[in-house]
Amino acid sequence: MSESIASYTPERLRYLELLAKEYPTQAATFTEIINLQAIVNLPKGTEHFMSDLHGEYEAFYHILNNCSGVIREKVDLLFSQTLTGQERANVLTLIYYPKEKMDMLVREHKLTDAWARTNLDILLQVAKLLSSKYSRSRVRKAMAPVFRFVIDELLHAQPEEDKNRHAYHTKIVDSILETGSIREFITALAALIKRLAVDHLHIIGDIYDRGPHADKIMDTLMQHHSLDIQWGNHDILWMGAAAGSLACTANVLRNNIRYHNLEILESGYGISLRSFALFALRTYTQDDGIDPMVKAINVVLSKLEGQAIMRHPEYGMADRLLFHTINREQGTILLGGKTYALTTRDFPTVDPQDPYALSAEEEKIMTQIQTAFLESERLQQHVRFFYSHGAMYCSYNNNLLFHGGIPLQEDGSFKEVMIQGKAYHGKALMERVDRLVRQAYQQRDPDSLDYMWYLWVGIDSPVSGRTVKTFERSYIVDETTWKEPQNAYYRLNRDKRECIKILHEFGIDSPQGHIINGHTPVKVKKGESPIRAEGKEICIDGGFCKAYQGSTGIAGYTLIFNSHGIRIKSHYPFKNVAQVLQHNADIESDSAQIEWEPKRLMIGDTDEGKKLWQMIEALKDLLQAYRQGSVQEKMPAAETPDF
Repeated sequence: MSESIASYTPERLRYLELLAKEYPTQAATFTEIINLQAIVNLPKGTEHFMSDLHGEYEAFYHILNNCSGVIREKVDLLFSQTLTGQERANVLTLIYYPKEKMDMLVREHKLTDAWARTNLDILLQVAKLLSSKYSRSRVRKAMAPVFRFVIDELLHAQPEEDKNRHAYHTKIVDSILETGSIREFITALAALIKRLAVDHLHIIGDIYDRGPHADKIMDTLMQHHSLDIQWGNHDILWMGAAAGSLACTANVLRNNIRYHNLEILESGYGISLRSFALFALRTYTQDDGIDPMVKAINVVLSKLEGQAIMRHPEYGMADRLLFHTINREQGTILLGGKTYALTTRDFPTVDPQDPYALSAEEEKIMTQIQTAFLESERLQQHVRFFYSHGAMYCSYNNNLLFHGGIPLQEDGSFKEVMIQGKAYHGKALMERVDRLVRQAYQQRDPDSLDYMWYLWVGIDSPVSGRTVKTFERSYIVDETTWKEPQNAYYRLNRDKRECIKILHEFGIDSPQGHIINGHTPVKVKKGESPIRAEGKEICIDGGFCKAYQGSTGIAGYTLIFNSHGIRIKSHYPFKNVAQVLQHNADIESDSAQIEWEPKRLMIGDTDEGKKLWQMIEALKDLLQAYRQGSVQEKMPAAETPDF
């Protein structure tokens, strides 16, 4: 505020004049300064982190609805002395699934005015508690527009208000009941509670594959008020297929065929596999007990991956060209000087003279499926959302988020990775890969499409970080050949110094900085912990996917970062929504505090707060410029009386 007239540069004056269009008077300027200075002194919003959802829609949707158990904590805090456990459970189910719960109450003839008044009061108390950390303006914006005025009035009703105000608020409730809008109103209030409980959601990769309904997860995320996504290796695979990569498409088909999950392709995205299934049944036998569709896709995939490897010697994957070394007569393969038995000898479409060439029928069918991926509007809509809300990594409030790992050498130094003839490492590598992923979808050029496939299988891939042994897992009986070498990151991420070095590479120097990722399931039942490197790295792949829950021992994690610190929720298997409605069977979770903040975090301490502080300083400059005449106020014209 001490800047003189002469000290304004031309660039600064132009900026202030542009700002003046938004704040044309001194009054508008100092009003916004007051508003922003109040906002930066509110507690920071609550962030939730989830990873490796793998198509488990019902469990994901329930955790989204119960806000990882946070809503239960608030209800217990408010009503543990006044409501029984069963009554609180009923309230929670109403918040999680208001429409379904009230439909059930209607069938049971229990949706009475008395029930409505009681539960409306309870929900208003919960919403009032959750809204206390936000500005009134922000809470209003979170409300359903149709009920915004009414909810705002009821949220700010005071118990000690005078008789007139009390009668006014009572009449609002009476009117809600009289107009028959109680169900819509409670649904809107439940939505507000859930929105206030979680300010921002981070999805750290792998929405797709294994579970049946990744498409429904995407539909839900597209309706979320505030989120970001870090791409996982399974997501990249689908993004590559949606952009036209045949190698990615074949891997998507293999994953879904092996996990008996064709519904997402056929019903979710309208991609028919009928011609492929008929081809497989007509071409392959079942004598060795292997599903003909599995055999057919394994062969197609081996051919397409071989072609990609031969097109790109720079990938350093020549040792993965194994398909042509199969001894089909003996049913064996020589690998590392040792002979291994194969799972099958059934290779009717392989040309010994050109083993990596697709047969005419394979090529025709794969081209049809490739076109179906490109023309599936729902899939393309979901993939566009991945690009608009996703990235390779995210730096957010002193936390570094990525799905897999940063390629490292065995000594802990950053590994130089060659991309199109140039070496990249660390942050520069992540940013270069991000650009290539976007190029693959925007330009669909062969090299970037092939790189999408490499990101799925490559040991130097930041989303994979291992040598994927698809061939061995498909064809070799001996499981000792299936072990997949990993990049050194997955060993060194237990070292605090290494994690601090990585954080510094990405510009995070705070003592409260962390790496948060997923990708490698935490085997809790074997004593593994998601908290590594003395708290500097947190891996939140806890096994949302049912296929992993036997090894992890739990059913997923949610990491919660609020104004008091960071804690982690370990979830137990979720049955289904019907169980919740019939028995109020909320998902069970254990909570553990990872880190307490030395002082409560305010919005002013966050990334958003830094932008607000910059805005405050700019507005102070504008106010001074108005007062000393460097910028002219634009006073509103006087209104003409309407006679």
